[in-house]
Amino acid sequence: MPCPYKDVHMRRYKYLIARRITQTSVLFLFFAGNVFGWNVLRGNLSSAKVLNTIPLSDPFAVLQSFSAGAFIATDAIIGALIVLIVYAVLGGRVFCGWVCPVNVITDAANKLRRLIGIDAGSQSWEPKRGTRYWVLGLALILSAILGLAAFEWISPIGALHRGIIYGMGFSWAFVLTVFLFDLVAVKNGFCGHLCPLGGFYSLVGKPGLLRVGYNREKCSLCMKCLEICPEEQVLHMVGKESGMVRSGECINCGRCIEVCSDDAMKFRNIYQKTGIT
Repeated sequence: MPCPYKDVHMRRYKYLIARRITQTSVLFLFFAGNVFGWNVLRGNLSSAKVLNTIPLSDPFAVLQSFSAGAFIATDAIIGALIVLIVYAVLGGRVFCGWVCPVNVITDAANKLRRLIGIDAGSQSWEPKRGTRYWVLGLALILSAILGLAAFEWISPIGALHRGIIYGMGFSWAFVLTVFLFDLVAVKNGFCGHLCPLGGFYSLVGKPGLLRVGYNREKCSLCMKCLEICPEEQVLHMVGKESGMVRSGECINCGRCIEVCSDDAMKFRNIYQKTGIT
């Protein structure tokens, strides 16, 4: 006889489980490409090839290299365009929620915050969400001044990813810094306030198709969605009116949908009606 509790538990965490499977699979395929010579996915998050044929490039890394005055290979341009189009069509910061390995670190830090009762409201200082756009601009300016891709040199995303594939080494310092910053300094501090790659994909994903839809008529105002959301400002319509999350800052993680016991939130595409049936 099937266990109803297990079914409810699986439904509640279905997107979280799917995200972890996706993130782990991407890391494993990169690792297998380096260690076992598999050709499914070789390289790293900055530059890779699928089946040793289709190029993939981090468009923000390519933009930094362009700002630095570096020669950009044709494969890198094509790879950046492919990635750019995919994330622009999907919408939001899908990379941040479903691919980026640092998301696992920051999620763990924020879960620990809730478990040990660190009150985000007691913070005396917190950078604004828009800070990430200033960091994005600064990364491009520094790239032009220094003649290298500035953010790539200090990026905890690249450090963690390369560390997992090639060996951690000093990469643990970057990872630990992000974890402690999110744990004791600012809730969702790195991804939600500072990461320029997140700011870049916020701009890229703004016109995308995949959105979270909200139905005010079903909502009991429990506000669990706002408590769990790493970008709570995108849910400004909750408790007010039905609508869709239009902001590119949404990472499309689906956690708001999972914790909503009223079934008031669902993934929709931008062309569907805002009400949820």
